[in-house]
Amino acid sequence: MKRIVILSFRLSFLEQFQMVDSNTSSGSPEETQNPIPDGNSPSESDLALDTLSQNVQESLSLERRHKFWETQPVGQFKDIGDTSLPEGPIELPTPLSEVKQEPYNLPNLYEWITCDMSSEDMCNEVFNLLSNNYVEDDENMFRFNYSKEFLCWAFQPPGFFKSWHIGVRVKSSKKLVAFITGVPARIRVRDEVVNMAEINFLCVHKKLRSKRLAPVMIKEVTRRVHLENIWQAAYTAGVVLPTPMATCQYWHRSLNPKKLIDVGFSRLGARMTMSRTIKLYKLPESTVTAGFRKMELHDVPAVTRLLRTYLSQFVVAPDFDENDVEHWLLPKENVVDSYLVESPETHEVTDFCSFYTLPSTILGNQNYSTLTAAYSYYNVSTKTPLLQLMNDALIVAKQKDYDVFNALDVMDNESFLKELKFGPGDGKLHYYLYNYRIRHALKPSELGLVLL
Repeated sequence: MKRIVILSFRLSFLEQFQMVDSNTSSGSPEETQNPIPDGNSPSESDLALDTLSQNVQESLSLERRHKFWETQPVGQFKDIGDTSLPEGPIELPTPLSEVKQEPYNLPNLYEWITCDMSSEDMCNEVFNLLSNNYVEDDENMFRFNYSKEFLCWAFQPPGFFKSWHIGVRVKSSKKLVAFITGVPARIRVRDEVVNMAEINFLCVHKKLRSKRLAPVMIKEVTRRVHLENIWQAAYTAGVVLPTPMATCQYWHRSLNPKKLIDVGFSRLGARMTMSRTIKLYKLPESTVTAGFRKMELHDVPAVTRLLRTYLSQFVVAPDFDENDVEHWLLPKENVVDSYLVESPETHEVTDFCSFYTLPSTILGNQNYSTLTAAYSYYNVSTKTPLLQLMNDALIVAKQKDYDVFNALDVMDNESFLKELKFGPGDGKLHYYLYNYRIRHALKPSELGLVLL
């Protein structure tokens, strides 16, 4: 596969902040990237982070070090390998009366707004800002294009806080020029369930990226999270910041290889023709597992039990209840798809698979405008082999005209990737926790968390 950056760099707010964390207003992510070995054992993982720490400290000038993050309650590179540091919260909560009550100051031309995503007009504004200014690959060939339905789903889980949907307008024109959001989540770390915020979707209009809006937006969303008595957060980034709790790899499975090659997403392999490539990735016309069907509302309790049991084996995983499962996993057209296996004999729900929909705009191509990608979400196999279950997921994704199926090597996903003809992307996805220390970096297979 070509280096599939557009599908390998699921950015949270930190990726864009990386560009304003140094003394310059527009740094390049490549300035701070360092390769991390995949690490298939704890010792290799620790070695990878030791190497990372050394590389970062040696290769970056003082001006390029992460001055902001060195002041924050996050794992620091200098602390890697220090077994005397306890796991858990790094700083204790501040009394709510001491949390800053007023918003941070913006440059004079701009003003804060709270974005009501239940308003069609507001949803359209956020959609247009993200569609035209959000994440692109390094070669400006693809840009994430979240649908309005996806955004409303992503921003409004059970118990969401409208105040965490933060926008910046130009005072004179009222034009929305920046956005950041957080949503509440219960995330279990080992045996402790922690109330956290998942921070995401930092977007600043392209023409304003020198105005240093991103740092103040991050401070503002942190302030609003603290006002709800929440002191930890989870996030991901495609760049190395202090300090990843896990580093994962995206893998990509062609469903429409001709289109992917035509738009430059992938390329023909050595000694391969187009017809041979199409044949290589051809899938059966229909699923093979007896009792494989779409999830329905009445399945929520059974899927919740199945998922909770499965996720309990991982070091870090969401603590889903039935309301969460109904919101995040009940199928929504062009947003999330979920399928399960119901035993024809006992009617027991034994297996489950899901994927969400994230298209990308194809830039500068005369024949195609959209690349439709399915992203593996949560999958549970108890009776049906995971390989067979995921092959059925590929089949239904192909039936629904997806172009590519993507999966991280988290949970048990590594067991099916090569066998089902996934290819690795070049980008890494780094997971982080704010104000919560994990002593040793996790292997991807120890991670049970997928962030949008």
